[in-house]
Amino acid sequence: MPGSPRVYINNGCYHIIARGNQKQQIFKQDGDYLKYLVLLKKYKKIYSFKMYGYCLMLNHIHILGQVANAPNLSKFIQVVNRTYTAHFNNSYNKVGHLWQGRFKSKIIVKDQYLINCVNYIECNSVRANLVSNPDEYMWSSYRERNMFKCNFNLLDPLIL
Repeated sequence: MPGSPRVYINNGCYHIIARGNQKQQIFKQDGDYLKYLVLLKKYKKIYSFKMYGYCLMLNHIHILGQVANAPNLSKFIQVVNRTYTAHFNNSYNKVGHLWQGRFKSKIIVKDQYLINCVNYIECNSVRANLVSNPDEYMWSSYRERNMFKCNFNLLDPLIL
């Protein structure tokens, strides 16, 4: 059954979630997380995607950002996930789908809700009991935003 049509808004801000197929792990080692971040950095430039927050979990990802040209949202996520799937399948001698269906996207209003959404995303690792403090988790934007301890340089300034 096809999903309902996406709502696209030029310069819209979106909370994006994509899950591993059948809740499987999509990141098995540090190199996998790094590869995904490299792909985000590469394709955010190509598709003019402003990144405000992210968290890469074992079996799903959260991304918060804004895209100038609305249809580029799907293109951006599809090319990142498709390229990462090729890396994953090649690395672990797998074939087939890595992701569970279409990614989910929710439009975010750029006000206090945007700040709350960033906090929700960046504290995902704490809620999952992976760490006790978000600054301990390497694979979210928390360290880059709050501690300036990250060399990924993925984030764009938050503009409310």
